[in-house]
Amino acid sequence: MKKLSITPRVSPLTVFAAFALSALVAAAASAVTSRVDEAQLLDVGFKVLVATTPVQEKWVKSLPPGQIRSMQRNGNKFFIYPDATRKQIYVGGPLEYERYLQLHPDTQKGKQEAESRAYRSKQDDVMRKATARDESNPFLGATWGDLGW
Repeated sequence: MKKLSITPRVSPLTVFAAFALSALVAAAASAVTSRVDEAQLLDVGFKVLVATTPVQEKWVKSLPPGQIRSMQRNGNKFFIYPDATRKQIYVGGPLEYERYLQLHPDTQKGKQEAESRAYRSKQDDVMRKATARDESNPFLGATWGDLGW
């Protein structure tokens, strides 16, 4: 009688795919966990706000970890860094954020400024074309029919 093997055979391709997937997950995890030094944030003037309600805790956990992001509230610009494990955020204004960037010139500020310049340039081009169109038409797009003639 033949013995039937219950254990499935594992192909080398399956093993390679599993290792590749685990390497990819590990690389993504290390990229996400690039942390900001909270002590430096406190040194440059950031304040700590602790989440006291379940809604605040949920909001802190929803923020992308490991990065400082900007936000506006009541017309004021703030920079926040979440610490979901401690249920708190570090909050600073533009001056504190500038001080932090002076400590870390290799941060993404340059990338953000380049994207902002590209966006403004595109906006300027659109406005120039609209202005040229408006200046070429003395009626600003109105026809004789619009004027009731």
